Amino acid sequence: MDISTKADMDVPIAQAFEMVTDFPRHERSAMRRGAEISRTDTLKAPGVGAAWKIRFELRGKTRDMSLEVVEFDRPNQLALEGTLQGLDSRIDVELVALSRTRTRLNLRANLKPRTLTARLLLQSAKLASGNINKRLKNRMVAYAEDMEARYSKLA
Repeated sequence: MDISTKADMDVPIAQAFEMVTDFPRHERSAMRRGAEISRTDTLKAPGVGAAWKIRFELRGKTRDMSLEVVEFDRPNQLALEGTLQGLDSRIDVELVALSRTRTRLNLRANLKPRTLTARLLLQSAKLASGNINKRLKNRMVAYAEDMEARYSKLA
């Protein structure tokens, strides 16, 4: 199953990439929503090999996920691969400079089931894909607006 969305923002591409790869900020945000996150690498700066173990509640069950950065091309692209109980995923984040001060953020997620349970989960997600795409688009727009607000405070 493939999911994709995009959002444009008034932030230069270099600063947008720095915000996207601000992993400690993303970790804190997930922890505020109840996730348990532990970093499993020893990298001092963002890059290939950054990895996490994540535990969170979803639909009344505790889920365990592993996530790792597999591509890191500053300031254009970032790719993560993860596994979540029989479901393999790849998330591609691409930044495109529309002008010196405007950037487009493209997000693509590819989900592949490895188990029957994961296959059934994806099948039900496909039935609700319109709703999922709409919610993802709204979150992406809110994230872009947050990045614009953070950038305006820096400038």
